[in-house]
Amino acid sequence: MSFPTKEERTQCWNSRDEYWKCLSENAPNHSSTSGEKIPDACKKLRKLFETSCPKTWVKHFDRKRTYEQFKQKMDQGIDPLNEPKK
Repeated sequence: MSFPTKEERTQCWNSRDEYWKCLSENAPNHSSTSGEKIPDACKKLRKLFETSCPKTWVKHFDRKRTYEQFKQKMDQGIDPLNEPKK
């Protein structure tokens, strides 16, 4: 696979941002890395995100969002490692 063009990268980032916005509005604590079900309202945006970006990028962005959520909890004084399991 060749490296994405500027236009393809822009499309990827835009689709990621739209998907993340949907998650923030519909399931702010959703973690794509945990295997949680994607909210129905965001399924189409997830599909667009997956088709617009290379698979390795999707995996990277999913991990990045989960890590950012973890950091945010730490900044709030919450220890995410001691939270009860769902």
